[in-house]
Amino acid sequence: MSYRIACDVHTHTVFTRHAYSTVGENIAACRALDMELLGSADHFSSMLFPDQHLRNFQYFLNQSCWPRVWDGVVLLRGAETDIVTLDGGLFGQDIDCPETIVGRAYSSDGSLFDRVTDGLDYVIASVHNGDFTKGAPIARTTNMYVQALENPKVFILGHTGRSGVPFDIDEVLTVAKEKGKLIEINEHSLEIDTRGWFHSVCSRIAQRCAEMGVGIVVSSDAHIAPSVGRFPHAQSMLEGIGFPEELIMNRDRRSLLEALDAAGICDLTDLADLAEYEA
Repeated sequence: MSYRIACDVHTHTVFTRHAYSTVGENIAACRALDMELLGSADHFSSMLFPDQHLRNFQYFLNQSCWPRVWDGVVLLRGAETDIVTLDGGLFGQDIDCPETIVGRAYSSDGSLFDRVTDGLDYVIASVHNGDFTKGAPIARTTNMYVQALENPKVFILGHTGRSGVPFDIDEVLTVAKEKGKLIEINEHSLEIDTRGWFHSVCSRIAQRCAEMGVGIVVSSDAHIAPSVGRFPHAQSMLEGIGFPEELIMNRDRRSLLEALDAAGICDLTDLADLAEYEA
């Protein structure tokens, strides 16, 4: 079985600080591969700056200036946000943000998370530093992922097979299926997996997704343009277990946008048919 995967919704730009391409360069990479959709999801995390202030994350705030369709590629606005507590808390939720980037007071209370994600289409929730989970029982780490899925902005659980955090796979997948949210199969995790540890966990998660009918998204996690839209390790793994193509929700633009809408994240299904934009 050979899969066509036409959307890449976990990519990074220079604003991630340890990535090396612009959003325009990533779009060009998509275009060269005849990809239909790009999701730009830079890090929203404490790993970027020692001081957590809205000014540091203002690159998220002006994404409304991005065209929805750029050189024939649909462009979505996302963020990869760290899960930071065993209660499924996301980065920035506990940081008050009373002022705009120019120092003007907001008219209502809001957290840094609220301000940054308000104009975004979706959030990928990932664990990067799992030290806070060490020694926690499986019930708590499972609840961590469940609570992250409860967040109305979260569309995807990112690279759970690489996080090093054990959890009850079936319980988390059951909630993901109920809410129409997606589990990521992360190309970068498999690419850097020299010992086969990530592959083993990712394969087990993918197998259970197949058996339980849970949608997945295959992502490059690209930090440079030549990696955008390329998923050889992930595709090989999925082909090896005979993963059903209909559960790969980024197999085409329409399936991805309809999944985004069905999960109640946002309705961009008008972008599924580009005829009016390309006329």
